[in-house]
Amino acid sequence: MASNISTTNHRGNDYRYRAADPFALARSIFGFEPFFDDRRASKNAFAPSFEVKEQEDAFVILADLPGVKEEDLDVSLNGNVLTISGHRQAQERKEGDTFYLYERSYGTFSRSFTLPDEANGEAIEAKLSDGVLALSIGKKAESKPRKISLKRS
Repeated sequence: MASNISTTNHRGNDYRYRAADPFALARSIFGFEPFFDDRRASKNAFAPSFEVKEQEDAFVILADLPGVKEEDLDVSLNGNVLTISGHRQAQERKEGDTFYLYERSYGTFSRSFTLPDEANGEAIEAKLSDGVLALSIGKKAESKPRKISLKRS
């Protein structure tokens, strides 16, 4: 089950996730890429959090997308590269409103994942529910060894 899935965030950085990755635990627990993560460098840019895991029969990608409407979301597959992109609209600011705290972020995002060879691009299911995008990418059936008989001439 030690498949490689790499991801490219909206700033174009390429990260590799491997079973033998020494930072995998830190990434899964704390949600950061040691030394290289600039995903949240801009406080005003909307950068959703992602979770990628491998199960026995599928790869699963979860994305926290609160406030992103289905019509503002695009999921596409080009070869073995799965791209999730979208836009979270800013709420209208009314004249006379006084903000004492403004931490929410808005804008466009894009994240690409290079799927491993055993991922079946024809078996992808996507569901957006309660602000969470869930993608399930089925695995190809394992090829089993077989004996090939020789033809007589």
